[in-house]
Amino acid sequence: MTDTIPAGFEPITNAGNFSTMIGPTWQRREDDGSLTFGLMVEEKHLNGRGVVHGGMLMSFMDQLLGRTAHNLIGRKPTATVQLDNQFLASVREGDWIEGRGAVERETRSLLFVTGRLTVRGKTVLLSSGVWKILGQ
Repeated sequence: MTDTIPAGFEPITNAGNFSTMIGPTWQRREDDGSLTFGLMVEEKHLNGRGVVHGGMLMSFMDQLLGRTAHNLIGRKPTATVQLDNQFLASVREGDWIEGRGAVERETRSLLFVTGRLTVRGKTVLLSSGVWKILGQ
C-alpha cells in the first residue's frame, strides 16, 4: 500500500499504541517547518454504512493537532482539553486523507488550534481545540 502514499510522507512511529492501532499515519515536514499529516483509509476505519467512522476522523485530528502543537512549542508535552468538530463530507475506503493544523493563539499554558482534513482537495472535517502545555 505504500506505493499510493504521496511523495515525502514518512510513517509516524512514535505516537503510542492507540495511534499505531488506528494507523498507519504519516507525516511530511514542509519547507516552512510545518507538518502535513496523512492517512490511507482501510476497511478497519469504516462504520456500518461503509464510510469512515466519525470517531476515527476525530482521533486522527486529535493526533495531528497534538503533534502540530508539540512541534511549535519545542516538543514540550501537551494534552487535549477540548476538541470541536464539524463533519462536512464522507470519506471512503481507499481515500488518502491529508490534514494540516495551525496554532491560532498561544498563552503561557494553553494553545488554541485549528485543523482541516481534506480528500482530493475537498474539506471533510474542520476542527478547533484547546491544548494544555503540561508543567505550566
